[in-house]
Amino acid sequence: MIRQANAPKHILLVDDDLSIVNMLRLLLETRGYRVDVATSGQEALLRITPQTDLVLLDIVLPDQEGFDVCRQLRQNQKTSHIPIIMLSARMLSQDVIEGLYLGADDYLTKPVEYEELIARMEAVMRRGVFLHNGHVFSQHEQKTVCELRKIINEEAIIPHFQPIFCLTPFKLLGMEALSRAQTNSMLASPEMLFKAAVQYGFYEELEMLCWRKVMQQINNVCAGYKLFLNCNPYLIEGAHFSTIRSILETESFPIGNIVLEITERSAITDFKAFYEYLKRYRELGVQLAIDDVGGGYASLESIVQTKPDIVKIDRHIIKDIHEDLFKRSIVKFIVGFCRENNIVSIAEGVETKEELLAIKELGVDAAQGYLLYKPAEHIAKEQVQETEEMFIHL
Repeated sequence: MIRQANAPKHILLVDDDLSIVNMLRLLLETRGYRVDVATSGQEALLRITPQTDLVLLDIVLPDQEGFDVCRQLRQNQKTSHIPIIMLSARMLSQDVIEGLYLGADDYLTKPVEYEELIARMEAVMRRGVFLHNGHVFSQHEQKTVCELRKIINEEAIIPHFQPIFCLTPFKLLGMEALSRAQTNSMLASPEMLFKAAVQYGFYEELEMLCWRKVMQQINNVCAGYKLFLNCNPYLIEGAHFSTIRSILETESFPIGNIVLEITERSAITDFKAFYEYLKRYRELGVQLAIDDVGGGYASLESIVQTKPDIVKIDRHIIKDIHEDLFKRSIVKFIVGFCRENNIVSIAEGVETKEELLAIKELGVDAAQGYLLYKPAEHIAKEQVQETEEMFIHL
């Protein structure tokens, strides 16, 4: 049976608590989903079809545990591809680990936040084709998924900050917030952490955790300056606007000083639609930056369509720019475009004085990189002042 292009997604809700069933069913149907209900494990196994798009599965059922239902669904070739989110009124780490090892895609604690539920459902359905089309979880995938869930559940994220400096005159412009996971696994690498989070459908949840951790301590490092927060398009397009607004709208930090730095623009398939999503954030007062301009997917289209306040020039363009006339021409063009359109230009990855002198000569507005200040958990005002004094006459 082939699904029609605009057919609603089919959700199987497995729970014997009728008050929860009625509430969730109403929520999902008003969001355009088609919902079937099973009040026992056996009924769930009878009602599910290969065309089911997602199973919301309670752990405690009258005839068997949800874990057993999950195991049977994964062992059945006809249903092994269907994403599963397990629901429970208890939040025990051993339950989470067991559910994920049995093949569940995610785990939520009841009562659930409705926006979070919808966001997590869409995330696991996006990744469902990748994870279950033709293969089951490998041991490595199981371990990675469990580690991601553990990091998020335990909020094992430590914010780091890297200062960004205006070049003329040389002074602090703001900080880019970066996040490091407290783990000894490969996810200790920020690049691996966020790649895995996107791949396995945890990105939105992880990024919002990172933002919350940053906002809890931002006044200690960034009072009076701009704060740059990395932001994948999935987050902008997702169903979490009110949650994000509550994170960003704090009494202690002006929202006008927050810059959302749009990364991974390869994920944007419709720039015009994406720009409509961005309007909500502009209305809050936040500024927008485009990351890695001049490299990869940072095309002129992404600048024209999103109309950013700031562009950050890719570090690969900046590297050895003093020795490369072609790179200088690219930066000269970007700077001219930015000046004509009242956009601030920032050079990323500045590592030598020669690079710094070259970008300053070309008219770049600001810079960040290891030459100026490495990312750190704690930013010392004295060290920032020393950096300003060191380069002010350069």
